[in-house]
Amino acid sequence: MVEVRPRALRTMVAFRAVTALRTVAALRTVTAFRAVAVLLAVVAAGTACGVADARETSVARKDTLVIGVNADQPGVGERTGDGSYEGFDIDIAYEIAKRLGVAAADVTFKKVTSATREKMIEDGDVDLVVASYSVTPERKVRVAFAGPYYVAHQDVLVREPDLSKIRNVHDLAGRKLCKVPGSVSFPRVHDEQGIAALPVQADGYTDCLTALTAGTLDAVSTDDLILAGLAAKASLQKHRLRIVNAPFTDEPYGVGISKADVEGCEAVNKTITEMFQDRTAPHLLDKWFAPVGLKVTPTVPQFEGCV
Repeated sequence: MVEVRPRALRTMVAFRAVTALRTVAALRTVTAFRAVAVLLAVVAAGTACGVADARETSVARKDTLVIGVNADQPGVGERTGDGSYEGFDIDIAYEIAKRLGVAAADVTFKKVTSATREKMIEDGDVDLVVASYSVTPERKVRVAFAGPYYVAHQDVLVREPDLSKIRNVHDLAGRKLCKVPGSVSFPRVHDEQGIAALPVQADGYTDCLTALTAGTLDAVSTDDLILAGLAAKASLQKHRLRIVNAPFTDEPYGVGISKADVEGCEAVNKTITEMFQDRTAPHLLDKWFAPVGLKVTPTVPQFEGCV
């Protein structure tokens, strides 16, 4: 029997302990590496799926489209008695869809308002919004914009007898002015121009028109395309309204789209460019606004950029 001295025994035990610790550490390292590898594989797969999903859901690749439009703007976007929609924006929406490869029968229109447009895009309730949708920095925080497809100008609509008293936006001080929730038109007058107009709430611009012709409003101020449509509708009911013709803002009309759909945004920009190149857009402007005497700009606007 071999005698193991105490000092040698202690050295042997220490060596075996260190070896065991190193083995455990190595096993832990291997396990950790394996865990990281699995995690990276999962993340990579998820990213790939995310990219694939984004490409599959892009408006550039869809066979059907749901497009948000206004329902209360004559000449721009209005729902008719039979439930269909008509107006300049409606024609623009159909043209965009056609050039994206989506037939008119596969386009569904859904009513939006100034107060609901961003949320409906964010929630995926609509693929696009074509609804006299002015591009603003505040809105671009939440949604992206293709286009613009037209640059309108804010003006003022009054009853014909009041035309001598209200000649420009500054004459609205102390007067009752329509205010539509979510629209930037009233703030453009009251906040940006600093004019103390008196707000009269309305759900939409058809309600503004009703109040103006009834005499409970002094004026309606919004984009000239909308005002022209309102004036034309009023004339059918024997009401004489006039646009002051003193524009004070530029209102670029963009096509609202999800911020995640850059591919779709660029595809829509291509369709808008084509519409001006082949004169479709100028033709539609003339179709809806030449009869009411509104002077429109037939050239393609400068695009905002999709990112």
